[in-house]
Amino acid sequence: MDVRVHNIRKEFGRFPALDDVSLDIRSGELIALLGPSGSGKTTLLRLVAGLESPTGGTIFFGDEDASQKTVQQRNIGFVFQHYALFRHMTVLDNVAFGLKVRPGHRRPPAAEIRKRALDLLELVQLSGLDKRYPAQLSGGQRQRVALARAMAVEPNVLLLDEPFGALDAQVRKELRKWLREIHDRTGHTTIFVTHDQEEALELADRVVVMSKGAIEQVGTPDEIYDHPVSPFVYGFIGQSNCLAVTLQNGEIWFEDRPIGLRAPAEPDGPANLHFRPHDIELIDGCGGCLAGLVTASRRVAGTRHLELDLGRTHPPVEIELPPERAAAGDHSRIAFRPTKWKLFRDGERQAVVAEAKSESSPIEMQEPTLVAQAS
Repeated sequence: MDVRVHNIRKEFGRFPALDDVSLDIRSGELIALLGPSGSGKTTLLRLVAGLESPTGGTIFFGDEDASQKTVQQRNIGFVFQHYALFRHMTVLDNVAFGLKVRPGHRRPPAAEIRKRALDLLELVQLSGLDKRYPAQLSGGQRQRVALARAMAVEPNVLLLDEPFGALDAQVRKELRKWLREIHDRTGHTTIFVTHDQEEALELADRVVVMSKGAIEQVGTPDEIYDHPVSPFVYGFIGQSNCLAVTLQNGEIWFEDRPIGLRAPAEPDGPANLHFRPHDIELIDGCGGCLAGLVTASRRVAGTRHLELDLGRTHPPVEIELPPERAAAGDHSRIAFRPTKWKLFRDGERQAVVAEAKSESSPIEMQEPTLVAQAS
C-alpha cells in the first residue's frame, strides 16, 4: 500500500518535533528513517502508526485519508526494539494473538489461525519452537517471533522501531540480511527507524535522512552516500573531512596556497571543502596539495586510518590507506589531494562536485553539477 505524508507538522507544547514534512512511500518499498536522536524519525513513525495525532497536515494510505483513523483501523504491524512479547504465551500463541483478538466477523477459524502462525514461524526460520516461551529464546529468536506476529495480521504497513537495537553486533548483521530476504518474499510496505547508518544503507530501498524535525534528503543508499545534498548529510553518512577554503579565479586555496583542485564556474570567496578519508591520493613532492603531520594511526579492518595535523587552527583530518601504503610513523609528513570532493557555501544546500579523472592527472573540474534539494 502506498503511504503519503503531506505537510505534516507535530508540536509538543511549543516545540516543533516535525516541521512541514512530506514523503511519498511506494507500495512494497522498504524505507529507512535515519537520523540522530531528536531528528523526528520516531515521531514520524508514530504519526504513520496512529499513535500520535498531527498538529497539521495529512497522512494517506493509498487514496484514503488515514489521519483520524485509529491504530486498529489502519491495520498496522509493529516490531519494537524490546520485542514486547507476551511472556506467559507460547511462541505460537504470540504469533497468533493479533488474529485471535479480532472481532468475530473478521476472525479466521481457529484451524486457519494455527496454520497461518505455523507458516509464519517456518518463514522466519523458527519451525519446531512453537511450544517454547519467550524466556527460552535468544534475543535474535525473540525478534523473529515479533516480526512473525506483526505479519500475521496481514498489515497494510509494517513499522519497525529500532528493531535490532537491543542485539549484539553479530546478531544484528545476521538479522539485517534475513529481514531483507523476508521483505523481498512478502512485499510488505515497510518503514523502519534507525540511527545506524550501515543498517539503513544495507537494508533500505530508499533512505530518508532527517535532522531537527525536517527531511534533509531522500534517495537510494548510493544516492545518499555518493551525492549528499547538504553538509549535514555529508557528515552524518559515513566518515568525512571538512576544510575551510577559499576560491580564487577558479582555483581552490587552503590557507595561502592552491591545492591543485579547480572549480572554474564558482565565484570567488570562502567555502567548505568536504571529502571522505578514502577518496584521496598520495602526492610525491607536493606542488599544490594538502600536507600534514601524522599524529595518530590505527588499524581498522583491512585499512589503516591516519590522523593528520594540517597546522595552525584547522582541525585534524583523517585519511584512509591500505596498510602497506601507510608505513609512516608519528610526526611523518604526508602530502595528499582529494580525488572526490564537494564544495558547500554557508547557508547553501547545493554543492559543486568533482572527481579525479585518474591518479596521475591533475584534478580538473568536470562540468559543474548541482545536487538539488530533495522534495
